[in-house]
Amino acid sequence: MSITRTYTGADGQSHIEALDLASHPKLAALVATKGVIFRSAAPGHFSDWHNAPRRQWVITLSGEAELGFGDSSVFRAGPGHANLVEDLAGKGHTTRVVGNQPRVTATIHLAD
Repeated sequence: MSITRTYTGADGQSHIEALDLASHPKLAALVATKGVIFRSAAPGHFSDWHNAPRRQWVITLSGEAELGFGDSSVFRAGPGHANLVEDLAGKGHTTRVVGNQPRVTATIHLAD
């Protein structure tokens, strides 16, 4: 399992950083949520540049996706990956389902 955070930097671009329980103890604390949505996206599905509509966790349950960033870097999210998505402004990121399986996610909306 890997944990990351996608956020908007001072440069207006989305970035991704690795998080871990040892150096981020708040990850192990209870967090208020609004709800959860389960989604499935077919292989090859592509979401062009977009921002997160709200602070949310996106957990990949099966399949894989590549997250693209303005600096041309790409991050691959596979089963068990949890991403705290907080890039609410700026250019945003892209998402492409890769491989031959649908990507199934649980998106957990965080309470403000």
